[in-house]
Amino acid sequence: MQLRRKRAYDTAESSDGFRVLVDRLWPRGLSKERAAIDLWAKDTAPSPELRKAWHAASDDDWGTYADRYRAELDGESAAALDALAGELKMHDTVTLVYAAHDEKHNHAVILEQSLRALLP
Repeated sequence: MQLRRKRAYDTAESSDGFRVLVDRLWPRGLSKERAAIDLWAKDTAPSPELRKAWHAASDDDWGTYADRYRAELDGESAAALDALAGELKMHDTVTLVYAAHDEKHNHAVILEQSLRALLP
């Protein structure tokens, strides 16, 4: 299985395969048609508290944020993560869709790592 990441505001393409929105909030200004989302996995997104803390932090706090999000995925979000991994096993190509501007420092990067550890 191919697992990819893509910004929600980038054009959806057939090569994206199964598109999963991994944000807790729907991307601002994006229509459902344009988003072309097959599954909204909001329960795997960072908690509202962690999301707010990240937005208030500087980029220097990336490691702390990443560690806290991994802890959520191992704890309170573990069932949602396992359910998502089970769903993704049925698809050849999966694209994790997120709204963040920074392509390297966002929760989808960490979520992808966690899913890769669960998927064959």
